[in-house]
Amino acid sequence: MPERQVTEVEGRRLVLSHLDKVLWPATGWTKGEALYYYAQIAPAMLPHLRGRAASFLRFPAGIGEEGFFAKNPPPGLPDWVRTVTAPSHEGPKQRVAVDDLPTLMTVANGYALELHVPQWTAESGPDAHDRLVVDLDPGPGADLTHCCLVALLIREALAADGLVCRPKTSGSKGLHLYAALRPTPAREVSDYARALAERLAREYPALVVSRMTKALRRGKVFVDWSQNATAKTTAAPYTLRATSVPGVSAPVSWSEVEQCTDPAELTFSPEQVLDRFAEQGDLLAELLSDDQALPDPAD
Repeated sequence: MPERQVTEVEGRRLVLSHLDKVLWPATGWTKGEALYYYAQIAPAMLPHLRGRAASFLRFPAGIGEEGFFAKNPPPGLPDWVRTVTAPSHEGPKQRVAVDDLPTLMTVANGYALELHVPQWTAESGPDAHDRLVVDLDPGPGADLTHCCLVALLIREALAADGLVCRPKTSGSKGLHLYAALRPTPAREVSDYARALAERLAREYPALVVSRMTKALRRGKVFVDWSQNATAKTTAAPYTLRATSVPGVSAPVSWSEVEQCTDPAELTFSPEQVLDRFAEQGDLLAELLSDDQALPDPAD
């Protein structure tokens, strides 16, 4: 295969390189296969990325070698790629907005194997979050099945507050739960998520922990509410994950969560995710149209 291939994607000229380079040595999965996956999943993935200040986990030497987390737009980025302003400790910074297929292919060609986005869009601004996210992370001695049990508890708790949430796998060991919101001040979203996690930890102390301290997490699920901070990002729906074999942060149905008895039941390869999308569509599609309000803290 040629080292460089010139192609056109939606009217944009792209130069794709090293497509036969193996990025996942355990399976022989190549850069070309990663680009093919992103091109095929783009109709489902892009709506969840559009307008959000993306950051990337890049692995130029492949999985198993040292990667790095990148927030700044990479050198040589085409001038047609849109950037948006995001806050940082050093003041406002420009970040890539993965709004379209040419941009997605450009960043993936630059070895951005994982894409992460915040819970706000540039349109509403960093202090107006349109998603509540809860990251369920199993500690030692716990696994994805324990996360499923906690997810059902969270679904019930949110429903009592009039909120519908939707699940996806983290693509590694845990689950992510999303509730779409009308733009809401970041502090209110973060405070609500924290109160929810702390309440569950009090009510189910043998199963749930709300503090990050690793010594507290054995046999339990850490309900990470901190992902709602404006500066934090979460693995985007459908992103590849830098696991030893290619993993995907894949939307799942609540019936799959309810029936899960083995982590393998909610572990999907990129090929399986493409098949699921072809058969079921985007299981997170309603997240894009939901418009929910957090309960009034005074109630």
